[in-house]
Amino acid sequence: MKKHLTAVHQIELRVTQLSELFNSMDPTPFHHCDLDRDAQEYLETWAMGFSHSAQFSILVHIEQMPKTDPSATVVEAIHNFFDYKADITKRQIQLLLQEGRTSLLIGLTFLMLCLLGADIMSGFTGNAFLRVLRESLIIGGWVAMWRPLQIFLYEWWPMVRRGKIFRNLAKADVRVTPALA
Repeated sequence: MKKHLTAVHQIELRVTQLSELFNSMDPTPFHHCDLDRDAQEYLETWAMGFSHSAQFSILVHIEQMPKTDPSATVVEAIHNFFDYKADITKRQIQLLLQEGRTSLLIGLTFLMLCLLGADIMSGFTGNAFLRVLRESLIIGGWVAMWRPLQIFLYEWWPMVRRGKIFRNLAKADVRVTPALA
């Protein structure tokens, strides 16, 4: 069986000190740390430029290397952080689809009531005000379907893609090296 080879894209990150890689407001030990917002945005921005199935290698260059090798800490922190982001994104997708189902139920109910009202008013073709009201009910009913259609047609799939990218970043080969002067 032939195995499909996927290119591994390397993302390089340069920091002066190890502490610049982590969120200084996070009081937990490093391996559970949030990444610094700038480091996080940098990694995500680069990764989002590739396919959702892309594999990544992250090379962290540190100008002032600590006395002890920080590799294990950095690897664990990056993997934990992007695992967490992928889990949060998965939960957001579930909530969005739940909102979509609720919006669809509400929208369909409102549309049926509007169409029913418009059908009742169809017998009053001589009155201009009632014709406008009838047309308004039809338009309003269809506008009520806007949100569920937006969710089910457009909003969910970019989130799925972002979640896959986060999962791939969580599996990335992470290496730490001293920055060359």
